[in-house]
Amino acid sequence: MSEPVILTQGLGRQFAGKWAVQDLDLAVMPGEIYGFLGQNGAGKTTTLRLLTGLLQPSAGTLCIDGLDHRTGSRELKQRLGFVPDTPPLYDYLTGRQYVALVASLWNVPRRERDDRSDQLLDRLGLAEHADLLCKGYSHGTRKKIHLVAVLTTAPRVLLLDEPSSGLDPMSNKSLKELLLAESARGTTVFLSTHGLELAEQICHRVGILARGRLRAQGTVAELRHQHAERSLEDVFVAITQAATP
Repeated sequence: MSEPVILTQGLGRQFAGKWAVQDLDLAVMPGEIYGFLGQNGAGKTTTLRLLTGLLQPSAGTLCIDGLDHRTGSRELKQRLGFVPDTPPLYDYLTGRQYVALVASLWNVPRRERDDRSDQLLDRLGLAEHADLLCKGYSHGTRKKIHLVAVLTTAPRVLLLDEPSSGLDPMSNKSLKELLLAESARGTTVFLSTHGLELAEQICHRVGILARGRLRAQGTVAELRHQHAERSLEDVFVAITQAATP
């Protein structure tokens, strides 16, 4: 049996003596699309920052692709691709130049970079925008350009924060198809989202975070059965309300 690509045990992070995330146990498998659900302030973004190494844990352990965050931080980060909700593009580069810059930092060969980025730009409907300056992009276009840049590096693990926010329906459909294709290639996808429809349609499993703790996880069908609810939305509401003091 394959080993988890993302493995956390008792992972936690404190700020000013208060736990933002506590006792988080995750085991996300190769090629799995895992949806991380929670209300604002539940601890989703803190968890993503822990997984990327932008934050250090206050407790627990974290391994990515078998590398422990305490001893293999640099190699661990090389296995990751992270798309935040607000991507850090350079306004006075074109989209294509930005993709090339990111690929060069990961030492992606030029021909491989060009072939891969051209395919991704076309797939996400960005070909006509790629040679325009990033400063003129909408929020959704900035996010898609950064996703292209990240995927051009062929990450082992793809971390996404609210990937569908700012996307129109056609772009959202293209995103779902792309993430399913990446999963089929063996990329592990961990996405934090408010979009319960997105999670229901493409995630192999979901976890529901409330007040910094993982309250439930499993397939959508399993969670609906366990909580005797008709939809993922009903499960989500029931779990988050139960966690409210």
